[in-house]
Amino acid sequence: MTTFVLFGGTGDLAKRKIIPALYSAFVNGRLATDFQFIGAAREALSDEVFRARVTNAIETYAKLANGTPEQLAAFLALTSYSKIDARAPADFDALKSRIGTIGNESNASSLFYLAVGPDIFIPVVEQLSKHGLVEGNARVVVEKPLGRDAKSAKEINQALRSYLRENQIYRIDHYLGKEMVQNLLALRFANSFLEPLWNRKWIQDVQISIAEQVGVETRGDFYDKTGALRDMVQNHLLQLVSIVAMEPPVNANPDAIRDEKVKVLRALHKFTPDEVSKKTVRGQYRAGAVDGKPVISYQNEAGVPPSSRAETFVAIRAEIDNWRWGGVPFYLRTGKRMASRCAEITINFKPIPYSIFGKGQGPLRSNRLVITLQPEESVQLFMKAKEPGEGIRLSDVALNLDFAEASSSRRVESYERLLLDALHGDLTLFVRDDELGAAWEWIDPIMHAWENDSEGLKSYIAGSWGPAAASYLLAQHGTAWGEEYVES
Repeated sequence: MTTFVLFGGTGDLAKRKIIPALYSAFVNGRLATDFQFIGAAREALSDEVFRARVTNAIETYAKLANGTPEQLAAFLALTSYSKIDARAPADFDALKSRIGTIGNESNASSLFYLAVGPDIFIPVVEQLSKHGLVEGNARVVVEKPLGRDAKSAKEINQALRSYLRENQIYRIDHYLGKEMVQNLLALRFANSFLEPLWNRKWIQDVQISIAEQVGVETRGDFYDKTGALRDMVQNHLLQLVSIVAMEPPVNANPDAIRDEKVKVLRALHKFTPDEVSKKTVRGQYRAGAVDGKPVISYQNEAGVPPSSRAETFVAIRAEIDNWRWGGVPFYLRTGKRMASRCAEITINFKPIPYSIFGKGQGPLRSNRLVITLQPEESVQLFMKAKEPGEGIRLSDVALNLDFAEASSSRRVESYERLLLDALHGDLTLFVRDDELGAAWEWIDPIMHAWENDSEGLKSYIAGSWGPAAASYLLAQHGTAWGEEYVES
């Protein structure tokens, strides 16, 4: 029997992401027939009231699952609720009774998902351990943010490891569950023509952008204490960097892949305070318009102090100090209230050394590989070809790999994929403790420099591509963000 216990089961993340993902997996026959789902939170609820909330979450956020009324009824029959206060041992006694005797079965497994604040992680895990609930095949999923800096992340990891083995801890980053992120491994290591070009000799720069049109929505209080650097760069962007830049692993086993990822994170050049001012840009959106609709400034968002200095935009020129990537800049960018919603990786190859087609062609943009993660997943390789007509006039032609058209298989959303991996004990797409530590160690000098800089926060109009300084960050090295480049 498999038991899934969701701490924070009445929260927003549970409602929007986790419950819909779990239901989608159930509808598509991906869960064991003896599966049971237990929601857990501080609120006192009956099973019936919790099932009503689960139904509402599914009807609102799991429409693409295309479940039938009969499937919904069957899912709800497997669903129950247990009131839990993280610091009340008696509540864990009740939870243990609710789970039953499955822990005595040799093939039984439990997955405890902690969709709660990081200050609750350790009290919950401590009680699970004291009540014998994390023995055998038990696993624990912890959500970000895992710490606020390298020191606090280390303390949390050490505390978790005092109750759990490393292979029981699943540090989730939903970006790693995206189909295209996993396809990066296939693109790099299953295609013979790419690997010889994947180095400083042939690549001019790498750009990784995650742009959001939304503001902070209902997360103003949380976001103001976190900022874009902690919320997006420390996890999502650095995970993408590590996959793009990693060396070929010896095999596809989880630790072989994660061994190579952590080497990249450790090789990231750590900034001095002077370098932070030259190689990073931080911004905060002011009032503007997104998709033609007026939006308020960040400082007017609910839960945000009027004098907030939290950054909603970050751009960084990073470098990897190793043999493969020495001298190749990695430009990282993320922001809220941007001109469009997109997440993409652009590999800009070096230009040809000499054009035989004459100067009349104007500046030719070099070949580039564009890997789009959202809103639609695709891979485009831009090459030069002759335009129809007299004479030779070159233009970009894209070789497209559209995954929606190339495969008839059902697209699995990131949370569903990661939940299934955790239930099956596959750690490949989860973050190991040394990965997390290496990422924080690179972020720390940037955070500390910003804390001592009262002038560096730029403003940008909502609906734009961020502060002008972010464009200058690239322009001073003769390049530009993808949306800024106009082919001559």
